[in-house]
Amino acid sequence: MRRSFALLASALLVGAFAVPASAADGDDGSDGFTIKDPRITESSGLAASRLHPGVYWTHNDQDTGPYLYAVDGSTGETVARVALSGVGTPRDVEAISIGPGNKIFVGDIGDNLGGTWPYVWIYELPEPTELKDQTVKATQYVVKYADGARDAESMVVHPKTGRVYIVDKNEDGGHLYEGPAKLSASGTNVFRPTVPVELWATDAAFSPDGKTLAVRGYLGGVWYDWNGGKIQRKGRISVPLGQGESVTYTPDGRKLLLGMEGAGSPVKAEDAPGGSGGSGTGGSDASGEGADAAGGDTLKVGAVGLLVACAVLFGLRRLFRRR
Repeated sequence: MRRSFALLASALLVGAFAVPASAADGDDGSDGFTIKDPRITESSGLAASRLHPGVYWTHNDQDTGPYLYAVDGSTGETVARVALSGVGTPRDVEAISIGPGNKIFVGDIGDNLGGTWPYVWIYELPEPTELKDQTVKATQYVVKYADGARDAESMVVHPKTGRVYIVDKNEDGGHLYEGPAKLSASGTNVFRPTVPVELWATDAAFSPDGKTLAVRGYLGGVWYDWNGGKIQRKGRISVPLGQGESVTYTPDGRKLLLGMEGAGSPVKAEDAPGGSGGSGTGGSDASGEGADAAGGDTLKVGAVGLLVACAVLFGLRRLFRRR
């Protein structure tokens, strides 16, 4: 009888401390994954493919060439490396986004010298229909800012209009910059500041329906109602602590995937803010310090489970004593 009680107690305690399935358990990457390619050591942008479900495009911020990597979210393995032709030598590639018609846009927009380059570049290419190592011709656009050179790591393409936007990187908060309605390969494309963005931004992403803009930094994130470009702040987004450099929505809009720099870097999943995948808070933390909400939820689940287990054990112990 005591042995049965001990076995039951052990089972209950194991259940009490059980945590949700590992992020790696998602079969399409929507629950998170780890980038395993040793060539990807500084993943600075992330974009979910619509053409190839479960595949995520990324890049290093500095590389030996103009390369994009297609990563299988179910395994974390690279399934294709695409070299861009028709462009110059990249300087500081920081962002990637997919626009209408499965067009990939790559933002060579970083400026670690504090905004001293008079212009930066955006590259556009069709997403390959076949995932294999290959070279794809890209179009290169010259970009300048209406109010002078600056550093930036966040570039997004509106999924409905195809218009390109940049958020500059400023410790005190930056601005959303709007590009021309259509980029020109023959002239300079001037991006103009529109509205403030209250974050030291390292990446941004549109929801698939174009109604929400998520902006992330190193210590936290903010999500906005797009509101035709006159963005309205709605809440905070929790992000994993560390060198957080990338964010994308899953194609169904239910999750945000947040990536990090470094070899073997993890990509963590959060319920999307304001959508069907979450409560509308986006896993925000009240402190604003960017603690990973998933970890907090796990601790809460474990604590509640322990209390339930203790109550059950107490009741069973009394029952066994009566016998």
